[in-house]
Amino acid sequence: MKKKGFTLIELLVVIAIIALLMAIIMPSLRMAREQARSIVCSSNLKTLVLGWRLYAEANGDKLVSASTPTSLSSTNPAWVLMPPNPGTASIEDKMEYIKQGALWPYIKNVKVYRCPSDRRKNSPAHLQAFRSYAIPGGLNGVNDGSWQIAKACRILGDIKSPALKYAFLPECDVRGYNMGSWVLNPVSGLWVDALGIWHRGRSTNFGFVDGHVAKHAWKSQTFVDWCYTALDEPQKFSFHRNPQDGGEIELEDWRWALTGYAYKSLTGEPSTYR
Repeated sequence: MKKKGFTLIELLVVIAIIALLMAIIMPSLRMAREQARSIVCSSNLKTLVLGWRLYAEANGDKLVSASTPTSLSSTNPAWVLMPPNPGTASIEDKMEYIKQGALWPYIKNVKVYRCPSDRRKNSPAHLQAFRSYAIPGGLNGVNDGSWQIAKACRILGDIKSPALKYAFLPECDVRGYNMGSWVLNPVSGLWVDALGIWHRGRSTNFGFVDGHVAKHAWKSQTFVDWCYTALDEPQKFSFHRNPQDGGEIELEDWRWALTGYAYKSLTGEPSTYR
């Protein structure tokens, strides 16, 4: 007896149903995958803050340097080192220099130093950037008036309101490596370095001094677009941005970032635009 197969109409119906199911399922799968990446990012930040605090506790409460030099100082060692040629260095070289930093004895896993949502690693335009996170400049990163910080926090006791001050955040540097610490200009009131806004389109995870991690959703589309220019079109990105260009919504984002930006003293009054 001859077996009956599917007719063309039946096959088309099956294909249409499969396509419909895929269209329904794929966004959910992408959302679940991004949620998983965000959880890993939060775990990385929590681990980095813990290692950062352990270093301080083992060194008389002195903060590790937030800078990224090419060699380790004996008096103010940096948390990670930067290859001498970061623009052309391989990912393997960049991972090796992470291992030479002062935090490596406390966090011996290079994966912790990178957010899985950081797309720069596979981007030729970003020169194979690997490390995702940076420490704000006011936490032993810049001093003596540079970047408008007269005195940076040097010990844990210098940090006021530790639950409000972030110690680690994802940075989106366009130079192939997150060079130095993450900074803004607190006195003149300008953004300087782009943030990594990699979670749900407009959110950034922050690791705070007291050890907790929180996700912050940015309100200003103009600020988000500026940060995404650094990610997607690095050749068009310009450091420094006036938050007033984005109106009151971006000024709200600026005030939030400034509130969490730790320092001991500034070269002038902070610009809160109130």
